[in-house]
Amino acid sequence: MPPDRPIVFVCLHGAAKSVVAAAYFHRLAEARGLKIRATSAGIDPEPQVPSTVVDALLHEGIDVRHYRPRAVTRGELAAAWRVVTFGCDLGHVAPPRLTPIRWDDVPPVSEGFEAARDAIVARIGRLLD
Repeated sequence: MPPDRPIVFVCLHGAAKSVVAAAYFHRLAEARGLKIRATSAGIDPEPQVPSTVVDALLHEGIDVRHYRPRAVTRGELAAAWRVVTFGCDLGHVAPPRLTPIRWDDVPPVSEGFEAARDAIVARIGRLLD
């Protein structure tokens, strides 16, 4: 994993699954002594991370209160080590020949934070392996 090329997590609104994924990626990579960054973004970003996500992550020692969802850019996708999407199409933003890793089967955070978190954390573990 090249430390100068981040992994980019993308969901439709950039406010739930991608935020959870980037937060846990940092936690798990740091625990393994890996120096790689992760970012989160959306195709059609919401104005803020839902309070349920903020509160659930804060309860687990992860503070995303400062984070504001943002739109993914073609440049960051082109520069990424890996791109992971959650049930969204990158469409016109995707650079040529980009093949994202699709985690479309992760349950919606709105239907249960724990189930979504557990699915994301398991996949991150395999990605880091």
